[in-house]
Amino acid sequence: MPKLKTHKSSAKRIKQRGNKSLKRGRAFGDHFLGKRSTKRKRQLRKSHGVSSANMKNVRRSLGLK
Repeated sequence: MPKLKTHKSSAKRIKQRGNKSLKRGRAFGDHFLGKRSTKRKRQLRKSHGVSSANMKNVRRSLGLK
């Protein structure tokens, strides 16, 4: 069976942490921020982990075990 190709757009957005979990940015934090509260904008700056429901598919698309 041939090797799977890495999904390049995912690889640029998702990084692996030291404990093998995955780190990603949050959506909706790029523009149209005038309508959002200061608290919400601050929350959107923080990174977030990939959910366990998506972990298998994301790891496969990144070429990780």
